[in-house]
Amino acid sequence: MLGLRLPANPAVRRAVRLTYGFQFFFGLLLWVPIFYQYQKLAGLSDGEIFGIQSIYYIVFCLLEIPTGMIADRFDYRTSLAAGAGVLVAANLVPVFLGSYTGFLVHFILIALARSLVSGAQSAYLYEYLHASGAGEHYLRVEGVGRAYSLVGKIVYWPVIGLLMTWNLPSPYWLTAINAGVALVFALKLPPIPGGRRVTGKTASLLAGVGGALSTLRSSRWLVLLMVQGIAMFTLVRICQVNLFQPILESKSLSVNWYGAVLAAMTVFEALGAARPHRLRRAIGPVGSVFTLTIVMALCLGVVVVAGAFPTVVLLCVFAVATGISFPVQKQLLNDSIPDSRYRATLLSMESIVDRAVCALVAVALGAYLAAGRLDEFLVLSAVVTCVVMGLLAVLLLAVRKHRSDRRVPAARRPGEARTSSPPAVPRPSGSAVEAQRRL
Repeated sequence: MLGLRLPANPAVRRAVRLTYGFQFFFGLLLWVPIFYQYQKLAGLSDGEIFGIQSIYYIVFCLLEIPTGMIADRFDYRTSLAAGAGVLVAANLVPVFLGSYTGFLVHFILIALARSLVSGAQSAYLYEYLHASGAGEHYLRVEGVGRAYSLVGKIVYWPVIGLLMTWNLPSPYWLTAINAGVALVFALKLPPIPGGRRVTGKTASLLAGVGGALSTLRSSRWLVLLMVQGIAMFTLVRICQVNLFQPILESKSLSVNWYGAVLAAMTVFEALGAARPHRLRRAIGPVGSVFTLTIVMALCLGVVVVAGAFPTVVLLCVFAVATGISFPVQKQLLNDSIPDSRYRATLLSMESIVDRAVCALVAVALGAYLAAGRLDEFLVLSAVVTCVVMGLLAVLLLAVRKHRSDRRVPAARRPGEARTSSPPAVPRPSGSAVEAQRRL
């Protein structure tokens, strides 16, 4: 299912396998299916639980740009290793401090760990493959890597409820061990061929932010692509982490089934992540992300009128769309970044907006749940997402048309000599041509 043809270069194969190993163990957060119930058992209220989630997203936003700048300024591998190390500590906190303060510290450290990795991981893989002459493999490697990162969850999540019954903090112990293994993989990652020379503007962290912001100001296309990813990421994060357990609880499913349902969703997400290129070839990367986001929104809306089994089916459809969309969106953004010196910083900026929206949605979700209005929240989320994506589609088409018009030579003015030469147009670089072709 997850097979992938790689170049004959053994160094590339080794780097890709180490990346797979890092993604697998870093993403193996075994407490995800039960953390809501776990905090309930610790005495936390719904308001406290979702308040912590909102703080988590805010902290993530505050940390994203600094950690992205550090990754660009120094080394992607150092950032990945630091993220894995912090994740080890983060998952030990609830074991020894099972209170509101403990869970708050836990999620703040999770935010730090994930912010250290979020931009650096994709940037390292993209830069390494292109520096090694294997850039055409990025989409599939990214997709298969995400699929592998989901395989462990398929195995562990169905039994997490039982593990918690046997030993309450065991999901957190196991997650800390997984993070330790991810740290080992990060330390073994090879350097990018040719190195990353830090000169000029990137020599200063603050100048790096200025360069990233300048890139955004000069590229409306890149900004709109980032905005397109917001709706997708928000739906995925809120559904899989915040809404997943309340939805199943509203359908009267036992907590012992939560892990099995989440594992089933993960199987379908892995299937989608392993083959993202098929839909991309059919309707293009922008159309793929747009269509999949609409599908995810409709799935949440229909859950309101569905029974227990149809709800599980809808969640699995949601998962397939998630699996396909993430690798496509990542390549779309990477291909649209004109200056690789600010790659991790720009990817981190996208994550900031993603988490900021999630923070606001988490606060609203807590209020709706406290009032017993989960169904209303699901319908509202679906409607708002569809409206926003429709407006965004219009803007994307307008920007694309403007970009196309600028590439068309201006018409000859009346009276202009037929023998006059057309104005010189700078010839785009090979990388720019390739990026335009992919878009």
